[in-house]
Amino acid sequence: MRDCQLKNKLKSGEIVLGTWTVISSPTLTEIMGSSGLDFIIIDHEHGPFDFDTSENMIRAAENVGCTPLIRVPENNQSYILRALEIGSHGILVPQIENKQEAGLAVNSIYYSPMGSRGVSAFTRASNFNSMGVKGRNIEVNDKILSILLVESAQAIANIDEIIEIEGIDVIYIGTYDLSHSLGTPDDIYSSEVIGALEKTAKTIRNKGLACGVLAQSEEDVRRWSSMGFQFIPYLAECGIIKESFESKFKHLRSASKV
Repeated sequence: MRDCQLKNKLKSGEIVLGTWTVISSPTLTEIMGSSGLDFIIIDHEHGPFDFDTSENMIRAAENVGCTPLIRVPENNQSYILRALEIGSHGILVPQIENKQEAGLAVNSIYYSPMGSRGVSAFTRASNFNSMGVKGRNIEVNDKILSILLVESAQAIANIDEIIEIEGIDVIYIGTYDLSHSLGTPDDIYSSEVIGALEKTAKTIRNKGLACGVLAQSEEDVRRWSSMGFQFIPYLAECGIIKESFESKFKHLRSASKV
């Protein structure tokens, strides 16, 4: 498994920027990665992905020096294993509510002695043949990026116990789900959501972990960075593409009316 450059950047305190992807295209992944993104999250929770295509999207991202990550659809050991075996540099596990669920996720992500990930010598993550390679479990564990998503008022209330679990690199706060849970649906800038973000980010940072959140604008990046967030995806690629086309063709139509 290749070194996870993103993990090293986060450990050194850098702010990293990327995006979510829900379009099943290795070519688009390569185009996005070549634009200077730190990471791309292949979203198996909300996107139409299979593992064959995702494997090629991982290759495309690696080809341009961009870290490929997969968000699995649920806290499922088999799914996490398969996402890792095709070469994802890290895993995002959604809907973590408490310490027990956090422990299950981390246990699935890592080989022993940190977890109980299943072992195969014949996968892309194992360079297709790692028979008899001693110490590989420790080396791989050191390179995997583990990201847990907290997305509800209950999860925020349990954040102190969640971050007790060893092996977590990033806690990502899902603002849209959180806004619904806090009674301000889709208003991610409500005082309730902002207050929860500020308090939770401080708790996470004090534990020595990185924290993440979605940005929808340059102002968001400034706002979240000032709160201590390091892992910041901007929109999803479909939103960026639509935003770009709408802006470009608005100006082109205006030019055509001279």
